[in-house]
Amino acid sequence: MIKVWADSAEAGLIDRHGRRGSTFAYLTGSTPTCAVSITMPVRLASWNQDYGLAPIFEMNLPEGALRERLRLAFAKATGTFDDFDLLTIVGRSQVGRLRYTARDDKLDEGVPFQSVDEILKARRDDELFSHLIEKFASYSGVSGIQPKVLVRDPGTSQILRADKRRLSQSFRGATHIVKLWDPAEYPQLAANEYFCLRLAQHCQLDVPSFQLAENGAALVVDRFDLRDDGTYRGVEDFCVLNGRPTAEKYNGSYETAVIKRLNDYVDNRNLTADSEKLFALIALNVAVRNGDAHLKNFALVYDDVEGEARLAPVYDIVTTAVYLPADRMALTLDGSTKWPDARRLQRLGETRLMLSPSRAREIMARIGDAMSKTRGEIHTYRKDHPEFDDVATSMLRQWDIGMQQALMAS
Repeated sequence: MIKVWADSAEAGLIDRHGRRGSTFAYLTGSTPTCAVSITMPVRLASWNQDYGLAPIFEMNLPEGALRERLRLAFAKATGTFDDFDLLTIVGRSQVGRLRYTARDDKLDEGVPFQSVDEILKARRDDELFSHLIEKFASYSGVSGIQPKVLVRDPGTSQILRADKRRLSQSFRGATHIVKLWDPAEYPQLAANEYFCLRLAQHCQLDVPSFQLAENGAALVVDRFDLRDDGTYRGVEDFCVLNGRPTAEKYNGSYETAVIKRLNDYVDNRNLTADSEKLFALIALNVAVRNGDAHLKNFALVYDDVEGEARLAPVYDIVTTAVYLPADRMALTLDGSTKWPDARRLQRLGETRLMLSPSRAREIMARIGDAMSKTRGEIHTYRKDHPEFDDVATSMLRQWDIGMQQALMAS
């Protein structure tokens, strides 16, 4: 069995159910604040899954290369290696407010130290990649095909954070997400994402602090779910909010699987502001040709599972068309994954997100201005980093196409 902790309190137990499923039951006496998800309130009856884990428990399981690394390391010991086994390995350190331990274990993250400055200044070689994966794989409850690890920077926990706020010296959790890449498969992916996040900043969207390694080997992102006192905010992606497993992250439409869910879970006091942010984020993904804006790359955050939920800061945004020139949108819009033009985006903002025509145009114009500003930053960076030149050229070409088609009315 796996014990689930919510906000450092014992919440319930997960067990295997049938041949391939799982079951979760709240502990006797659990209060509503122990709810593991805004979609799974405390109740006497168990929550059963015929296949795999409930979406909230599956949400942070590693995918791709990191999952394979863990399978090779642990499959011999466990005899099997499914999502249940993976959760027992990475469950102690997760994005969001949930943690997982063996039934009789105490809660202790104990993430090893790793200097962020060391990562940012390291030379690109296989040693850095292998070292971080080897050291932090079992502490990295964070989803994504791209290799990512959760690390604890000693300077952050003992002195100050990037935003100048202190954390307790006794804090033992991860402070940063380090995103790596395989240069043979996705060259300059870290720099690609860095400038997409810079663009989101210039669009006045909420973006966690982030830094690009000097040689472009890694992108280091501050955790946006970490509060000043060392506790965690709740994070639930839109797979969870739609009751879907990770395997279905590309299923659905922006209208029903994203916008409708936002309307369901964000209260009226915050809905207008978050609707504008969501419209800007969708339009931004279209303009930069990010074909990976799927259900797991949108999320809600909250401080209290019974309180207000808000749209999460921007994360995981890249110009995928650099690597897949024929890429399309991850979800459908108007029943199609074809990139929308400015008229379709305008209609989306007005009819689905209830923006005024002038406000929708203003947001689209702001994105266009931000893209022009970020282009200048890309040109400056590529002068000192010739290895980025080919990817930069392709990015800017895709941005030009996106601006002309998605932001400029015909």
